[in-house]
Amino acid sequence: MDHLSYKTISANKTTVTKGWVVVDAESQILGRFASQVARIIRGKHKASYTPHVDCGDRVIVINADKIRLTGRKWDNKVYVRHTGYPGGQRFASPRLLYAKNPSLIIEKAVKGMLPKNRLGRKLFGNLYVYNGPEHPHEAQQPVEIKL
Repeated sequence: MDHLSYKTISANKTTVTKGWVVVDAESQILGRFASQVARIIRGKHKASYTPHVDCGDRVIVINADKIRLTGRKWDNKVYVRHTGYPGGQRFASPRLLYAKNPSLIIEKAVKGMLPKNRLGRKLFGNLYVYNGPEHPHEAQQPVEIKL
């Protein structure tokens, strides 16, 4: 046989089918949960996955305020940011972020597991995190997934 019996299909913006997914974060461990959410956002669970295309689903995370961290991470884990000014390095623990807004913890974890480029910034827009069990995306008819 002088040719291949199959062709590699590469997805693009027009051929991608994006869906909506609801995931419950109640009593889930942060890192394991975030890696599975990032995988769905990236589209790696689909057979038509293409690395340079946004082919993942839009993910709605509910009950973000009921996420778990193991060990002493509530106090010992450190989030570092810089204001841009000299001496502007700021530190925060998950307990401080949780007091401000519990959904920030999940957003930071998932964002860290996405690519650090234009595609990653676009993919991060497909994540919707809500603290309670309610979300305003019922019109999109999201499918609930158990992780």
